[in-house]
Amino acid sequence: MREDVTIIGAGLGGLVLAGALHRSGIGVVVYDGEPSPDERAQGGLLDLHEHSGQQALHTLGLYHAFLKLVRPGEDAKRVVDRHGTVLLDRPGNAATARPEVDRGDLRRLLLNALPSEIVQWGRKVASVQAVGRGRHTVAFTDGSVVETILLIGADGAWSRVRPLVTDAQPAYTGTCFVELHFDADDPRAAPAAAVIGSGTLMAVAPGQGILAHRNADGSIHTYVAVSQPEKWLAIALPITAAQIEVLFDGWSRSLRALITDGEKVPVVRPIYALPPLLTWPRVKGATLLGDAAHLMSPFAGEGANLAMFDGAELARALIDHHGDNERALAIYEHDLFARSQPIAQLSARNLSRFFGSDAPTSVVDLFSI
Repeated sequence: MREDVTIIGAGLGGLVLAGALHRSGIGVVVYDGEPSPDERAQGGLLDLHEHSGQQALHTLGLYHAFLKLVRPGEDAKRVVDRHGTVLLDRPGNAATARPEVDRGDLRRLLLNALPSEIVQWGRKVASVQAVGRGRHTVAFTDGSVVETILLIGADGAWSRVRPLVTDAQPAYTGTCFVELHFDADDPRAAPAAAVIGSGTLMAVAPGQGILAHRNADGSIHTYVAVSQPEKWLAIALPITAAQIEVLFDGWSRSLRALITDGEKVPVVRPIYALPPLLTWPRVKGATLLGDAAHLMSPFAGEGANLAMFDGAELARALIDHHGDNERALAIYEHDLFARSQPIAQLSARNLSRFFGSDAPTSVVDLFSI
C-alpha cells in the first residue's frame, strides 16, 4: 500500500496536519496505536494561544467551533504555600487572549473534522525502516506494513520515528507527576473545589507541589509533583495515594485531601525532556512534530500549542511547495528549530522556578507579571 503522507500519532499536532492536508486534497493517513479515540482520558485544560494553537484552528476553519468549547474564567490562578495560605488569587478574565478548553473536547473537534477512514486506530508501530530514495516502511504489531514517500512522526515522547533523524533521547528532569482524580459526583469533590478556586490551584514548596483544576464535566484533576531521583520510580511503583501523602507530611489537611480523597488509582508520569537546543540534519522523506520533535516540561504552557502550530506550518510548507517535499521539509524544520528552542529553554527555567529553593515566592512572582 502506498500513501502520499503517513502520520504516526493522532494527537493534536498530527490531527491538525492531517486536517490541513485533507482540506487541500493531499492524500494522508494517520495511524495510532490506541484501540479507539476514547481509550483513555486526554488530560485536563489547555490554554490556547493566539499566535500558535488558535492560529492552527483558523487554518482548519475551526476557530468559531472552538469558541463554543471555551470555558470562560478558567484562567484564574491561585498560589498557596504548604499551609494553605493564599499568596496570590488572580481572578479569571473572560476576555483573555488565551482561553481555556478541555483537551478531550479539542481533540474531538479535530477528529470530527476528518473523514473517519483517515485515522486508523489500533495500529501500533513495531518498526520503521528507510528503504531508499526517501521512502520508508512502517511495520505494525498486527503484521501489516505500509510504504510511504513522506513519514511524519507525531508520536510523542517515545517516538518510533525520531531515531530516523536523531539519536537524541528524552532525559528525566528530576520531577515526577502523580495524577489523581475526583469524579464529579463524589461528595468530596465539593470541598476540594473550594480549595482549588475558580481556576488552577498551585500549592508549591521546594521540591514539591500539588496542582489541581476542575474539568469541564465537574471532575477534579490533581497533579502531585515530587522531585525524586529516577531510581525512586523503580522503587516506588506501584504507588498508593497514602504513600504519596507521606511525602507531604506537615502540609495542611485541606491540601493533603487532594491526594488522599480521590477514588482513582494514581498514575505516575515522570517528566522527561529532549535537549532544548536539539536540531537534526535533513533526512529525506521524514520529519517530526510536537513532543516527538521538542519534548519539554509543561511549565511554559506551550507544548500543545507548539504541536498544533507545527502541524499547521508543516501543512502550509507542503501545500506551498507541493511536488517538492524536500524543499517543504527544509523550510519547516528551519522554522521549527527557531521557534521551539527558546520555548524549551523557558520551560526548563520555569520548572526550576516552580520547585526550586525560592518556591512558592518564585511562582507568585511568575504570575504577578
